[in-house]
Amino acid sequence: MTNATTVTERQNDGAVSVASASGDSVTVSPSALRRISRILSDEAEGTMLRISVEGGGCSGFQYKYDLVTDREADDFIVEDAGATVIVDPVSLQYMSGSVVDYVDDIMGQSFQINNPLASAGCGCGTSFSI
Repeated sequence: MTNATTVTERQNDGAVSVASASGDSVTVSPSALRRISRILSDEAEGTMLRISVEGGGCSGFQYKYDLVTDREADDFIVEDAGATVIVDPVSLQYMSGSVVDYVDDIMGQSFQINNPLASAGCGCGTSFSI
């Protein structure tokens, strides 16, 4: 039996989100979906982007991005437009309400996570505290 959640909930702006039974959710923006799809198109069939939260970084927690081919039964899954993003249940709790975005501006290109639970962050934007 699998507890994995695949989402089909699309918002008006084209973003796609996943939510747990407890209400924790993560949304992936259209620009992030396009970029992830481009990245995965150069990888082996079945490759997915895993986003997780780990202890560390200058503010206490940090985001980690990995390309993986395996997923766990309890992972939360966002699939759309050739992009597959997975988040484990523990990380989802720390990211609840977050929007994963991809920004390409004068400062450079990067994935950015707008996390409403973060009370502080570092200058580079990859670590946060709650």
